[in-house]
Amino acid sequence: MSANRCFRSVIRIGPVQVGTAYNGRGREKHTAACTAPRCGFSADYDSRAAAELAARTHRCPAC
Repeated sequence: MSANRCFRSVIRIGPVQVGTAYNGRGREKHTAACTAPRCGFSADYDSRAAAELAARTHRCPAC
């Protein structure tokens, strides 16, 4: 079953988008996902700072 999340506070850092949403348990999660084709990087974090750091340090093999 796929997650259907409504993201807010979405920013873009290079090819990576960082957004905030609530998970199925009502907890706030921050997601960093690369939008480049054939990259496939995405990860959930507990803090916004960690998600933004991951976006800044991501080295995309597809770019």
